[in-house]
Amino acid sequence: PSALILSVRQMFQYMGWDEAADTILEGLRGAIASKQVTYDFARQLEGAEKVSCSEFGEVIIDHM
Repeated sequence: PSALILSVRQMFQYMGWDEAADTILEGLRGAIASKQVTYDFARQLEGAEKVSCSEFGEVIIDHM
């Protein structure tokens, strides 16, 4: 899901919606830093908590 989320961020940047793009990146960075991530990240982060895609979306929103 992170690739799709980053694609949306890139589209917002293209449209000149920089604040929205920055907010998405802030949420994604916060989610990764909290180590509450989907399987693709969890297998690369020691001590990470594996969450579903929908839960990952909620974690991102919590960090925006």
